[in-house]
Amino acid sequence: MEAFFESMRTYVLSENFFRGALITLALTILSQTIGIVLGLVVALARTSRWSVIHTVAGLYIWFLRGTPVLLQLIFVYAALPQFGVRFSAFQSAVVALSLNEGAYMAEIIRGGIDSVGSGQRLASRALGMKEWQVMRYVVLPQALRVIIPPTGNQFIGMLKTSALASVISVQDLLLTAQRTASANFDYVPALASAAVYYLALTTIFTLLQSRLEQRLSIEHRRRARPLQPLVADASGAVTP
Repeated sequence: MEAFFESMRTYVLSENFFRGALITLALTILSQTIGIVLGLVVALARTSRWSVIHTVAGLYIWFLRGTPVLLQLIFVYAALPQFGVRFSAFQSAVVALSLNEGAYMAEIIRGGIDSVGSGQRLASRALGMKEWQVMRYVVLPQALRVIIPPTGNQFIGMLKTSALASVISVQDLLLTAQRTASANFDYVPALASAAVYYLALTTIFTLLQSRLEQRLSIEHRRRARPLQPLVADASGAVTP
């Protein structure tokens, strides 16, 4: 048992595992960020009055959510070069994971947009606001309270899904653990060391998500606090 923990300590503190964790983190952040941007664009397209845009966005969501992530990953890495489109292994992983995540984020963002009452939009338009102003200043700030919790869950899910990139030889945390285990015939300590990194990263992001949700909840309660009635004193001055 002592040898097991000594091997784990060596692997966890090794440069190879640390570099693999950084690649996993970079892949996660890039893919999730691009996925959020794509999701916002597709969600707005889904709410478009133009049927062509609405249909294309719907097909995008249907296809990306209906096929396995691994299939999409291999297609971008191995099939697109036959059409003259070539990416490195890391770039292929970012493209495939971002496209897939964009489909899921589109539905999350659309749900957040739909949670804002239509009466507020009508009132904003009645005040002379343009459609993009209604979305920017009225709808999206309120939708964030609904969007952020599932987005945090998607981010944590992306951290684990990024391990699929090892299939196309991205030198991430999982591939590092696999190669180390194969080289040393030391599978349990090597894979357990990778699990330590994954657990540490998911724990950190879970805590950050909780803090962000608490902050938004406090700000929402402050905004929702009822206004104090104004009272005029004997001199005619108005005080709360």
